[in-house]
Amino acid sequence: MWQDLRVYVAGHRGLVGSAVWRAAKDRGADLVGWTSSELDLLDRDATFDALLASSPDVVVMAAARVGGILANSRQPVDFLNDNVRIQSNLFDAAHAAGVNRLLFLGSSCIYPKDAPQPIPETALMTGPLEPTNSAYAIAKIAGIEAVRAYRHQYGRRWISAMPTNLYGPGDNFDLATSHVLPALIRRFHDADDRVVLWGTGRPRREFLYSEDAADACLHLLEYYDGDDHVNVGVGQDIAISDLANLVATATGFDGQISWDRTMPDGTPRKLLDVRRLTGLGWSSRIGLREGILRTYQWYLDNVDHA
Repeated sequence: MWQDLRVYVAGHRGLVGSAVWRAAKDRGADLVGWTSSELDLLDRDATFDALLASSPDVVVMAAARVGGILANSRQPVDFLNDNVRIQSNLFDAAHAAGVNRLLFLGSSCIYPKDAPQPIPETALMTGPLEPTNSAYAIAKIAGIEAVRAYRHQYGRRWISAMPTNLYGPGDNFDLATSHVLPALIRRFHDADDRVVLWGTGRPRREFLYSEDAADACLHLLEYYDGDDHVNVGVGQDIAISDLANLVATATGFDGQISWDRTMPDGTPRKLLDVRRLTGLGWSSRIGLREGILRTYQWYLDNVDHA
Protein backbone atom coordinates (compact mmCIF):
# COMPACT_ATOMS: atom_id res chain seq x y z
CA MET A 1 0.00 0.00 0.00
CA TRP A 2 2.46 2.62 1.17
CA GLN A 3 5.00 2.26 -1.63
CA ASP A 4 2.47 3.67 -4.07
CA LEU A 5 1.45 6.68 -1.97
CA ARG A 6 2.66 10.23 -1.38
CA VAL A 7 2.10 11.05 2.30
CA TYR A 8 2.12 14.55 3.77
CA VAL A 9 2.79 14.54 7.51
CA ALA A 10 1.80 17.89 9.00
CA GLY A 11 3.96 18.41 12.08
CA HIS A 12 6.64 15.94 11.00
CA ARG A 13 9.21 17.43 13.38
CA GLY A 14 7.00 16.96 16.44
CA LEU A 15 6.75 13.99 18.76
CA VAL A 16 4.10 11.91 17.02
CA GLY A 17 4.59 13.45 13.57
CA SER A 18 8.26 12.47 13.47
CA ALA A 19 7.36 8.93 14.54
CA VAL A 20 4.71 8.72 11.80
CA TRP A 21 7.29 10.01 9.32
CA ARG A 22 9.77 7.27 10.29
CA ALA A 23 7.11 4.56 10.22
CA ALA A 24 5.81 5.60 6.79
CA LYS A 25 9.36 5.88 5.46
CA ASP A 26 10.09 2.34 6.63
CA ARG A 27 7.04 1.20 4.65
CA GLY A 28 8.34 2.88 1.48
CA ALA A 29 6.02 5.90 1.27
CA ASP A 30 6.93 9.01 -0.71
CA LEU A 31 7.02 11.59 2.08
CA VAL A 32 6.27 15.31 2.02
CA GLY A 33 6.76 17.71 4.92
CA TRP A 34 7.70 21.26 5.78
CA THR A 35 9.06 22.80 8.95
CA SER A 36 7.15 25.67 10.57
CA SER A 37 9.69 28.11 9.14
CA GLU A 38 9.04 26.74 5.65
CA LEU A 39 5.24 26.59 5.94
CA ASP A 40 3.16 28.48 8.48
CA LEU A 41 -0.06 26.47 8.79
CA LEU A 42 -1.78 29.54 10.21
CA ASP A 43 -1.30 31.11 6.75
CA ARG A 44 -4.28 29.87 4.76
CA ASP A 45 -3.00 30.84 1.30
CA ALA A 46 0.42 29.26 1.93
CA THR A 47 -1.21 26.05 3.17
CA PHE A 48 -3.37 25.84 0.04
CA ASP A 49 -0.37 26.50 -2.22
CA ALA A 50 1.71 23.79 -0.52
CA LEU A 51 -0.91 21.04 -0.75
CA LEU A 52 -2.02 21.90 -4.26
CA ALA A 53 1.60 21.85 -5.45
CA SER A 54 2.58 18.62 -3.66
CA SER A 55 -0.70 16.75 -4.38
CA PRO A 56 -0.45 14.12 -1.59
CA ASP A 57 -2.52 10.95 -1.58
CA VAL A 58 -2.65 10.81 2.23
CA VAL A 59 -2.48 13.53 4.90
CA VAL A 60 -1.65 12.86 8.54
CA MET A 61 -2.58 15.86 10.67
CA ALA A 62 -0.15 15.78 13.60
CA ALA A 63 0.43 19.54 13.69
CA ALA A 64 -0.99 21.44 16.65
CA ARG A 65 -0.22 23.97 19.35
CA VAL A 66 0.31 21.77 22.41
CA GLY A 67 1.35 22.16 26.04
CA GLY A 68 0.82 21.00 29.59
CA ILE A 69 -1.52 22.21 32.33
CA LEU A 70 0.40 25.45 32.92
CA ALA A 71 0.50 26.54 29.28
CA ASN A 72 -3.13 25.56 28.62
CA SER A 73 -4.46 27.38 31.67
CA ARG A 74 -2.50 30.57 30.97
CA GLN A 75 -3.05 30.82 27.19
CA PRO A 76 -6.53 29.43 26.38
CA VAL A 77 -7.15 31.93 23.57
CA ASP A 78 -3.97 30.89 21.79
CA PHE A 79 -4.69 27.17 22.18
CA LEU A 80 -8.24 27.57 20.89
CA ASN A 81 -7.66 29.96 18.01
CA ASP A 82 -4.39 28.57 16.69
CA ASN A 83 -5.57 24.97 16.64
CA VAL A 84 -8.90 25.78 15.01
CA ARG A 85 -7.12 27.82 12.31
CA ILE A 86 -4.48 25.14 11.67
CA GLN A 87 -7.17 22.48 11.36
CA SER A 88 -9.46 24.54 9.15
CA ASN A 89 -6.62 25.48 6.80
CA LEU A 90 -5.43 21.88 6.49
CA PHE A 91 -8.90 20.39 6.03
CA ASP A 92 -9.89 22.89 3.35
CA ALA A 93 -6.55 22.67 1.55
CA ALA A 94 -6.60 18.85 1.58
CA HIS A 95 -10.11 18.88 0.15
CA ALA A 96 -9.08 21.36 -2.56
CA ALA A 97 -6.11 19.11 -3.42
CA GLY A 98 -8.38 16.08 -3.78
CA VAL A 99 -6.97 14.19 -0.80
CA ASN A 100 -9.27 11.24 -0.18
CA ARG A 101 -7.46 9.68 2.79
CA LEU A 102 -6.69 11.81 5.86
CA LEU A 103 -6.07 11.05 9.52
CA PHE A 104 -6.83 13.78 12.07
CA LEU A 105 -5.03 13.34 15.39
CA GLY A 106 -6.76 14.74 18.44
CA SER A 107 -6.29 14.10 22.14
CA SER A 108 -7.92 12.21 24.98
CA CYS A 109 -8.58 15.58 26.66
CA ILE A 110 -11.74 15.81 24.48
CA TYR A 111 -13.60 13.73 27.04
CA PRO A 112 -15.51 15.03 30.07
CA LYS A 113 -13.58 15.45 33.31
CA ASP A 114 -15.79 12.86 35.02
CA ALA A 115 -16.12 10.45 32.11
CA PRO A 116 -16.61 6.74 32.90
CA GLN A 117 -13.38 4.74 33.12
CA PRO A 118 -12.11 3.37 30.86
CA ILE A 119 -13.42 6.07 28.53
CA PRO A 120 -15.39 4.83 25.50
CA GLU A 121 -15.61 6.89 22.33
CA THR A 122 -19.32 7.39 23.08
CA ALA A 123 -18.44 9.52 26.14
CA LEU A 124 -17.69 12.50 23.90
CA MET A 125 -19.75 15.59 24.82
CA THR A 126 -21.61 13.88 27.67
CA GLY A 127 -20.39 16.24 30.41
CA PRO A 128 -18.20 19.25 31.32
CA LEU A 129 -14.55 19.27 30.22
CA GLU A 130 -11.52 19.59 32.47
CA PRO A 131 -11.25 23.42 32.89
CA THR A 132 -7.45 23.55 32.67
CA ASN A 133 -7.43 22.44 29.02
CA SER A 134 -10.98 23.00 27.81
CA ALA A 135 -9.97 25.46 25.06
CA TYR A 136 -7.61 22.94 23.48
CA ALA A 137 -10.22 20.20 23.86
CA ILE A 138 -12.90 22.28 22.12
CA ALA A 139 -10.56 22.79 19.16
CA LYS A 140 -9.99 19.05 18.87
CA ILE A 141 -13.72 18.32 19.14
CA ALA A 142 -14.23 20.77 16.26
CA GLY A 143 -11.70 18.74 14.28
CA ILE A 144 -13.63 15.51 14.87
CA GLU A 145 -16.82 17.17 13.68
CA ALA A 146 -15.04 18.58 10.62
CA VAL A 147 -13.86 15.10 9.60
CA ARG A 148 -17.37 13.74 10.00
CA ALA A 149 -18.79 16.66 8.00
CA TYR A 150 -16.36 16.17 5.11
CA ARG A 151 -17.25 12.48 5.02
CA HIS A 152 -20.98 13.22 4.86
CA GLN A 153 -20.96 16.23 2.54
CA TYR A 154 -18.16 15.27 0.16
CA GLY A 155 -17.66 11.53 0.64
CA ARG A 156 -14.08 11.92 1.81
CA ARG A 157 -12.60 8.82 3.47
CA TRP A 158 -11.18 10.84 6.36
CA ILE A 159 -10.87 9.48 9.89
CA SER A 160 -10.07 10.72 13.41
CA ALA A 161 -7.88 9.14 16.09
CA MET A 162 -7.71 10.24 19.72
CA PRO A 163 -4.42 9.16 21.32
CA THR A 164 -3.77 9.01 25.03
CA ASN A 165 -0.75 10.77 26.60
CA LEU A 166 2.19 10.31 24.24
CA TYR A 167 5.91 10.34 24.98
CA GLY A 168 9.15 9.32 23.31
CA PRO A 169 12.15 10.55 21.30
CA GLY A 170 11.76 14.15 20.16
CA ASP A 171 9.44 15.07 23.03
CA ASN A 172 9.25 18.58 24.48
CA PHE A 173 11.30 18.85 27.67
CA ASP A 174 10.70 22.56 28.33
CA LEU A 175 9.38 22.73 31.89
CA ALA A 176 7.02 25.61 31.06
CA THR A 177 5.23 23.85 28.19
CA SER A 178 5.91 20.11 28.44
CA HIS A 179 3.56 17.29 29.41
CA VAL A 180 3.97 15.31 32.58
CA LEU A 181 6.32 12.49 31.55
CA PRO A 182 9.01 14.55 29.75
CA ALA A 183 8.72 17.14 32.51
CA LEU A 184 9.46 14.45 35.09
CA ILE A 185 12.46 13.24 33.10
CA ARG A 186 13.83 16.77 32.95
CA ARG A 187 13.14 17.46 36.64
CA PHE A 188 14.81 14.29 37.88
CA HIS A 189 17.75 14.63 35.49
CA ASP A 190 18.45 18.18 36.70
CA ALA A 191 17.80 17.54 40.41
CA ASP A 192 20.37 17.19 43.18
CA ASP A 193 18.71 15.62 46.20
CA ARG A 194 15.05 16.79 46.19
CA VAL A 195 12.25 17.15 43.65
CA VAL A 196 8.96 18.92 44.34
CA LEU A 197 6.10 17.85 42.04
CA TRP A 198 2.65 19.34 41.46
CA GLY A 199 -0.51 18.04 43.08
CA THR A 200 -1.05 14.93 45.15
CA GLY A 201 0.38 12.26 42.86
CA ARG A 202 -2.94 10.38 43.00
CA PRO A 203 -4.30 11.06 39.48
CA ARG A 204 -3.92 8.17 37.08
CA ARG A 205 -2.76 8.50 33.49
CA GLU A 206 -2.21 6.25 30.50
CA PHE A 207 0.95 6.60 28.41
CA LEU A 208 1.68 5.43 24.87
CA TYR A 209 5.15 5.39 23.32
CA SER A 210 5.33 7.52 20.17
CA GLU A 211 6.50 4.68 17.91
CA ASP A 212 3.48 2.63 18.96
CA ALA A 213 1.22 5.62 18.30
CA ALA A 214 2.65 6.01 14.79
CA ASP A 215 2.15 2.32 14.06
CA ALA A 216 -1.47 2.63 15.22
CA CYS A 217 -2.03 5.62 12.92
CA LEU A 218 -0.84 3.75 9.85
CA HIS A 219 -2.83 0.68 10.90
CA LEU A 220 -6.00 2.79 11.07
CA LEU A 221 -5.33 4.27 7.63
CA GLU A 222 -5.07 0.74 6.29
CA TYR A 223 -7.97 -0.92 8.12
CA TYR A 224 -10.47 1.69 9.31
CA ASP A 225 -12.95 3.84 7.43
CA GLY A 226 -15.75 5.07 9.70
CA ASP A 227 -17.44 8.25 10.92
CA ASP A 228 -16.58 7.70 14.58
CA HIS A 229 -13.22 8.62 16.08
CA VAL A 230 -11.02 5.84 17.46
CA ASN A 231 -9.25 5.83 20.83
CA VAL A 232 -5.54 5.04 20.62
CA GLY A 233 -3.90 3.80 23.81
CA VAL A 234 -2.58 0.84 25.76
CA GLY A 235 -5.61 0.13 27.97
CA GLN A 236 -3.63 0.46 31.23
CA ASP A 237 -2.92 3.45 33.47
CA ILE A 238 -0.60 4.36 36.36
CA ALA A 239 -0.72 6.75 39.30
CA ILE A 240 1.46 9.83 38.79
CA SER A 241 3.30 9.02 42.04
CA ASP A 242 4.21 5.58 40.67
CA LEU A 243 5.20 7.14 37.36
CA ALA A 244 7.50 9.51 39.23
CA ASN A 245 9.18 6.56 40.91
CA LEU A 246 9.69 4.86 37.54
CA VAL A 247 11.28 7.99 36.09
CA ALA A 248 13.43 8.49 39.19
CA THR A 249 14.78 4.96 38.80
CA ALA A 250 15.39 5.37 35.06
CA THR A 251 17.33 8.61 35.60
CA GLY A 252 19.28 7.36 38.60
CA PHE A 253 17.70 9.83 41.05
CA ASP A 254 17.75 8.57 44.66
CA GLY A 255 16.79 11.76 46.54
CA GLN A 256 13.54 12.93 48.15
CA ILE A 257 10.27 13.33 46.22
CA SER A 258 7.64 15.67 47.72
CA TRP A 259 4.28 16.93 46.46
CA ASP A 260 2.96 20.51 46.35
CA ARG A 261 -0.72 19.98 47.12
CA THR A 262 -1.56 23.64 46.45
CA MET A 263 -1.12 22.99 42.72
CA PRO A 264 -3.82 21.39 40.52
CA ASP A 265 -4.02 17.68 39.79
CA GLY A 266 -6.09 17.99 36.62
CA THR A 267 -8.46 15.19 35.66
CA PRO A 268 -8.53 12.50 38.40
CA ARG A 269 -8.25 9.61 35.94
CA LYS A 270 -7.99 9.28 32.18
CA LEU A 271 -7.88 5.76 30.80
CA LEU A 272 -9.11 5.03 27.30
CA ASP A 273 -11.31 2.16 26.26
CA VAL A 274 -9.33 0.80 23.28
CA ARG A 275 -11.55 -2.13 22.33
CA ARG A 276 -12.46 -0.52 19.00
CA LEU A 277 -8.76 -0.31 18.09
CA THR A 278 -7.82 -3.77 19.34
CA GLY A 279 -10.83 -5.12 17.46
CA LEU A 280 -9.12 -3.89 14.30
CA GLY A 281 -6.12 -6.08 15.11
CA TRP A 282 -3.74 -3.57 16.76
CA SER A 283 -2.16 -3.44 20.22
CA SER A 284 0.87 -1.67 21.69
CA ARG A 285 4.25 -3.39 21.85
CA ILE A 286 6.50 -1.16 23.97
CA GLY A 287 5.92 -1.20 27.73
CA LEU A 288 6.12 1.90 29.91
CA ARG A 289 9.38 1.01 31.67
CA GLU A 290 11.15 0.27 28.38
CA GLY A 291 9.67 3.38 26.77
CA ILE A 292 10.89 5.63 29.59
CA LEU A 293 14.40 4.17 29.32
CA ARG A 294 14.43 4.74 25.55
CA THR A 295 13.13 8.29 25.97
CA TYR A 296 15.67 9.13 28.65
CA GLN A 297 18.49 7.77 26.48
CA TRP A 298 17.30 10.00 23.64
CA TYR A 299 17.27 12.94 26.04
CA LEU A 300 20.85 12.20 27.13
CA ASP A 301 21.96 11.98 23.51
CA ASN A 302 20.25 15.30 22.65
CA VAL A 303 20.39 17.21 25.92
CA ASP A 304 21.98 20.30 24.36
CA HIS A 305 18.87 21.05 22.29
CA ALA A 306 16.14 18.83 23.75
